Amino acid sequence: MSEQFKSREERRKQLQSKGKKNKQKKPRGLFKKIFLSLVVLGIIGILAGVGTFAYFVKDAPKLDPKLLKDPIPSKILDKNDKLITEVGAVNREYVNYKDIPKILEDAVLATEDYRFYKHHGIDPIRLGGAILANFQHGFGAEGGSTITQQVVKNAFLTQEKTLKRKVQEAWLAYQLEQQYTKHQIFEMYVNKVYVSENSHGLATAAEIYYGKELKDLTLAEAAQIAGMPQSPNNYNPFNHPDLAEKRRNIVLSLMYQHGFISKQEMQEASKVSVADDVLKQDQRKVDDKPYESFVDAVIDEVKATTDFDIFTDGLTIYTTLDKDAQLHVNEILNTKDSDIIPYPDDKLQAGIVLLDTKTGEIRAIGGGRNQQVQRGFNYAIDTRRQPGSTIKPVLDYGPAIEYLNWGTYEMINDKPITYSSGKKFGNWDQKYKGPMTMRTALQLSRNSPAVQALQQVGLDKAKEFAVNLGIPLKEIYESYAIGGFETGVSPLQMAGAYAAFGNNGFYTKPHSVKKIKLRDGTMIDTAPKPKVVMKDSTAFMVTDMLKSVLMSPGTGTRAKVPGLPIAGKTGTTNYTDQEMAEWNINSSSVPDAWFTGYTTNYTASIWTGYESRKTPITAEGSNQRIAQLLFKNLMAYVSKDINTPDFKMPNSVQKVRIEKGTMPPVLASQYTPSSQVSIEYAVKGHAPKRVSEKYNKLSAPANVAAKYDNTNGNVVVSWDYNNAANKDIQFDVTIDGTNSNHTVQTGNSLTFKANPGEKYTISIFAFSGTNKSDAVHTSIDIPQSEGQTDQGTGTTPGTGTENNNGTGNGTGTENGNGTGNGTGTENGNGTGNENGTTNGNGTGSGSNTGNTGNTGNTGNTGQGGATPPVTTPVTPPPNQSTGNRGGTNSQ
Repeated sequence: MSEQFKSREERRKQLQSKGKKNKQKKPRGLFKKIFLSLVVLGIIGILAGVGTFAYFVKDAPKLDPKLLKDPIPSKILDKNDKLITEVGAVNREYVNYKDIPKILEDAVLATEDYRFYKHHGIDPIRLGGAILANFQHGFGAEGGSTITQQVVKNAFLTQEKTLKRKVQEAWLAYQLEQQYTKHQIFEMYVNKVYVSENSHGLATAAEIYYGKELKDLTLAEAAQIAGMPQSPNNYNPFNHPDLAEKRRNIVLSLMYQHGFISKQEMQEASKVSVADDVLKQDQRKVDDKPYESFVDAVIDEVKATTDFDIFTDGLTIYTTLDKDAQLHVNEILNTKDSDIIPYPDDKLQAGIVLLDTKTGEIRAIGGGRNQQVQRGFNYAIDTRRQPGSTIKPVLDYGPAIEYLNWGTYEMINDKPITYSSGKKFGNWDQKYKGPMTMRTALQLSRNSPAVQALQQVGLDKAKEFAVNLGIPLKEIYESYAIGGFETGVSPLQMAGAYAAFGNNGFYTKPHSVKKIKLRDGTMIDTAPKPKVVMKDSTAFMVTDMLKSVLMSPGTGTRAKVPGLPIAGKTGTTNYTDQEMAEWNINSSSVPDAWFTGYTTNYTASIWTGYESRKTPITAEGSNQRIAQLLFKNLMAYVSKDINTPDFKMPNSVQKVRIEKGTMPPVLASQYTPSSQVSIEYAVKGHAPKRVSEKYNKLSAPANVAAKYDNTNGNVVVSWDYNNAANKDIQFDVTIDGTNSNHTVQTGNSLTFKANPGEKYTISIFAFSGTNKSDAVHTSIDIPQSEGQTDQGTGTTPGTGTENNNGTGNGTGTENGNGTGNGTGTENGNGTGNENGTTNGNGTGSGSNTGNTGNTGNTGNTGQGGATPPVTTPVTPPPNQSTGNRGGTNSQ
């Protein structure tokens, strides 16, 4: 058994020993397989990399010495493809390497390529160091490309960020290092880089910004200039001294980091203020070019929308410029003739943008008045000022029509309200006019209705509407409804927004470039595409309301051009109470005054104000209306000799007749007087349904009858009417005969004294307030009394009318000595209290009419019964002899 056990133990140990051996051998085999696989993959990768590299570099351009010396300028053409200027071929101060001061060379090396003299065009260590520097000092602290790579990129390649371009850049950089010395390459770089202000080269920058040669620059100035090429326009010390100073300090820290300067030198140079160090505005050079403001926009647009360098890439740029319009803009901005534009002084600034309403193409740009520097601050595209009431169509009324289907007749109560936060605000005149239509609120620029409209639309919807129109809102508050922006807008942005209203709801981003042709002939279309941002009903109805702004009593009447259909809006901003107190500013003064408007052909937005808000636009003369006058002058000029059709109502809109003053609005009826009808517009399907009954025609009296009572000589007129349906019904009764009577009463019958042989026509209509019925008529012939004759005697009945419906009848009989007796009789149920008697000595002859008795005095109204008619005296016919009247009238 023991032997058997031993044999089992031995076999077990042998098996375990074999298993261990197998387990030890297995990893070696796996590692071998992985290693071989990696080798194969590496070989494949290398072959693929070599193949890709060879494929990319085969199309790389040749090292042309001409391109290395000077960048190729870009040509800028107007809308008719005529050359207006070249960009990049001018304003360059060339400097040889021997004239480059060491302080500037050190600044460039520390910033762009501190291992420049140690590599052969490509520096892997530099690349890794750049990545680390960006983490340590912030993005943009150090670039990864060598100076050599930047030279070949600017000279031969585009700015596109692709693998192919980077491979070609590396290949050409290596070749360049083989053919040129380090000093030659460094000289190329210093003279090629763009330094803003339409200029190239660091020597040019020294002249522009400091009025110095390179050798005279201080450490702070050299560092500032050396840091510009990374983003020339953003680090322009004239326009952005704060950004330029931050960039300068980064360069100084890099110089200290790489051992070019001491810590003390870095600290001392960092204390220098860039804003104070650069040339003052009156010391800067002026390059008088008539299209400079427009060229500014072209340069910015090419930089923002493409990877091309307009100053070095030899582009042909097809722009939207109207040279004639641009020259006129320059003229009206800089005129000294107060009869053209009555500027209060030379310091008042203005920014103008003129667009094609349908395409969004910029036709002209006025960057400012009396500008002294090339590529100075452009008030048309760079300024950001509060828009005032020009924002109301964009944030308030446009969204109300778009999302709430308001009509132009929508009634809003111009009353004191607060923002939802409880903060107070008011109208510009601190008055309130009560209920008014949305059209009137916009026409008179009332603030309370505008805020109410925004509150009903909602902030989110209003913001969405404005952003779609190119107004860059990151946040929105209720104060924005009346232009109280925190960041502000530019005339370019406002023009783009308004043009969408004039273009049936299509928005096209304002642009100055249509297309670009590259050096190889490739044509690139850069024009933005139009997009629908609102319903055509919204666009038309806002436009029609804005047309009212230019009509009296609108706020924009000075912008009106006779015969031209224009829509537009004024806008002014205000100072806070604190600002007025701190800066000693009158409450009637404003910091900004705008006018933005359009026709079917052109849109123009104009801002006026001073460089600093601390300088107010006073209320004297036309100071706060300069923007309107500029708009009128410009729009009249560009619209002459061309057809400007009116804005066409789309099928989505219906015209409605609204009865004025109705709240909520109701349709005018066929009986509404024309003076009470307002022609307005509604989104189709959303017009008021109810028709006004205020002026409806009443039903006419029925069954009118007139009967003569021979006993007492009275005529009784009666008619039927459903008075119960309207308790305010009254009747207007006119009796035409020899003596005419007129009375107004509430009863349905009337009695009056008749004269024998007369014919009476009675006319009656019902009325209530301003409503009335058609008139109904009847007539009656009174028979002659027995024995009455008109031979030898003349009888003239006289009838007098008094306000209390008492009637006096007077009769004169001609017997040689005619005597007239007048009696005042009350025809109702009461009898007059006094009789008036007249005795006259008038004598009639032959068949002449006898004397007319004086009218009896008014009898007192009896108690009870229907009010009798009022009678009036009748003037005898002409050519009839009348007896003298005399006597005393009683009261």
